[in-house]
Amino acid sequence: MVKLLSVGLLLAAFSAPIMAVDYEDHDGMLMDHGDGHLMDMAGGMVMGQNTDTLPGGCDSISETKEITVHAGHKYAEKFPGRMYAFDTQEFNFKPCTKLTVHFINEDHVRHQWMMHGLPKYLYPKGMFHLEASGPSKISGTLILPPGDKTYLVHCDIAQHMEKGMKAQLKVGKGDGDLPSIPGVTAPVVADDYKSTLPELAVKAQLEAKAEAAKPPAPVVAKTATPAAAPEDDSLFTGTTVIGLAIGLLAAPFLARKFKGMTVAEVVAYCFELLSQGIAYIVKLLSGLLSKKKNVLPNK
Repeated sequence: MVKLLSVGLLLAAFSAPIMAVDYEDHDGMLMDHGDGHLMDMAGGMVMGQNTDTLPGGCDSISETKEITVHAGHKYAEKFPGRMYAFDTQEFNFKPCTKLTVHFINEDHVRHQWMMHGLPKYLYPKGMFHLEASGPSKISGTLILPPGDKTYLVHCDIAQHMEKGMKAQLKVGKGDGDLPSIPGVTAPVVADDYKSTLPELAVKAQLEAKAEAAKPPAPVVAKTATPAAAPEDDSLFTGTTVIGLAIGLLAAPFLARKFKGMTVAEVVAYCFELLSQGIAYIVKLLSGLLSKKKNVLPNK
């Protein structure tokens, strides 16, 4: 009995370090790369950090808040069919709030807390981004814009959002709810856990047989449409012949008129003739209108 107890104590002593989770704190190791971008070599990253610049429309910081967000597989257990999740799926803050987010990753894979739709003049690429590789903690700060709007918060690692790691953050009253937020809004495509795989296979076979048993659609004979009248593809139409005749008759006159002129002088002369023609037409029309006015009887 004593030997069994001793073996049990030794196993417990050796397994305790393995079972314990050692969270790495990235906050003291981050290097500032400018424009609110901080990162370290251990897989920690902050993008879009803003601790002091007010967004347009904010006269001052309305309040200062701090939240701690946990991410991991265990938080998805209450959502059937999901693999990853945050511990909180909905956040709400006043406009112009200075918000510090402490993000704790409890899994041995990379997770992110990303907020989209922020004004790009202040937040590069329109987002605030926290990233942690493995069990670790990382923190970042931003100032929320004014107005009522709902922002998407999610993990952008491939398939993590689709598997449940997303939430919504409402500034003010928000502008509605986002779809498929676990525990908050209904999914766009609902999962079906009522049917078993054999039942689904039988249903698919019945649908295929029913589709094959349908009579073929009747073939509708196409009625012949009258042929369109052939277009006149002749090279020399009546308009072309008249234009060529006018050109041939005017060519000797134009050659004598423009002899010795440069191209610029020819263009200027043509514009002068055009302006004189327009002036003559305007003068002619004004004369006709004045004559018509004199003909009208006086009332």
